[in-house]
This record gives sequence, C-alpha cells and structure tokens, in this order.
Amino acid sequence: MSKNLGITLGLIMVAVIGLGLLIALDDRGGTAAPAATDASADPQAAPTAPAGLLVREDSRHLDRVEEAPVTVVEFLDFECEACRAQFPVMERIREDYDGRINTVIRYFPMPGHTNAEPAAAAVEAAAQQGALEEMYVRMYETQAEWGESQDSKAEVFVGFAEDLGLDTEEFTATMEDPATLERVRSDFRDGVALGVRGTPTIFVNGRPTPSMPGYETLSAMIDRELEG
Repeated sequence: MSKNLGITLGLIMVAVIGLGLLIALDDRGGTAAPAATDASADPQAAPTAPAGLLVREDSRHLDRVEEAPVTVVEFLDFECEACRAQFPVMERIREDYDGRINTVIRYFPMPGHTNAEPAAAAVEAAAQQGALEEMYVRMYETQAEWGESQDSKAEVFVGFAEDLGLDTEEFTATMEDPATLERVRSDFRDGVALGVRGTPTIFVNGRPTPSMPGYETLSAMIDRELEG
C-alpha cells in the first residue's frame, strides 16, 4: 500500500467513526436540543411559536393560574438525563413564581429511549386520577432506577401508582389504552411541528429559551414577560 493511499484510508476511517458517534448521540436523545426557531443571545428577539401548538385544551398543567400573563411550556422526556438535570430548575421556578404563571408539560418521548413512551403514558394515566404532579416528580426521582433499560418497566410504573394510592387496575388499563398512547404521540407531533429536536425544550410565552436554561436565564425571561 502506498503512503498516500494509507493516509486516505485513515482519513476515511476517522470520518466514518465520527459520523457513527454523531448518530449515536442523536439516537440517545438525552441532550438538550433547541427548537427550529433557535433562541439567540437575546431570547426576546426570537419569534414566538404558535399558541395553538404550544398548549392544547388537553395539555397537562402543573400550575394553572386564571388569566396568568406568562405560560412556561416544557417538552420533556422522563427518561432523558438532561430533563432530569433541568428538573430542579423547573421546580424552583414553580416555587418562586407560584400563583403568577402557568407551567405546562408536553410529552416528547425520544425514539432512542425504550421506556420514554411508557413513562409518559404512566404520567398521563396518573393525571387522569388527579396525580399528575406526584407521578411527574416520582419519574425524575427514580429515573436512575429504571432509565437506560432495554426492557419494559411498565410494572415498575404500576408500582409507583400503588405507592401513590391510585387505583392500580384503572391505572394499568389507562396506561395500556391505545388512546393514551395516541395522546402522548399527539404531544410529540406538536413538538415536531414546532421544531423541537431534543429535550428539554422550553418556551416562555412562546419564545424558545436557550438550551437547558439555568434559573437566572429562565427567571429573567419570565420577569420580562411579567413586566410586559
């Protein structure tokens, strides 16, 4: 083999390996990715997303305030480690702005996560028994126990429902109901239509935030909207 041919083959192998790593990272869906209307250095300059796609009549509210001037919407995946890392920030925002803003979650289970859809279905099933927040919190608190598995963890989620005092027979039936899966996938389709490519993706009054916004960034965006 000539020296030049060897160098060429070596470069090709490096390119192939690099492409494989990019594909693997994309398939994991565990890192934050911006919406198509990516937030710039000044998120307020970003165009707002269509309200009809951001919040539907059946969208799940963690906090609902009548005539609230600000709505924070998060597209999330309960198996996503980046979402788990964002969770404390979102909880602090909810606490500090309690009674002043709406917070809405939209299901966006990434295809690379085996239990992302079942987890979303479990949260939706709990919501139908009035335990949305309790199951939402439980999923993140226990993610390390069931996440990353290639096996179904549906029985684990039924155990969560039992711990929360829910009707487990009703919970299981709802979680396994094709209508519940369609409800989850409808959120996913809205996210795709909005340009969501990864989780968590967060909007403040329709404006996309920077990827995985810290508390200061997110609160600054909310404060601007509150000051209106």
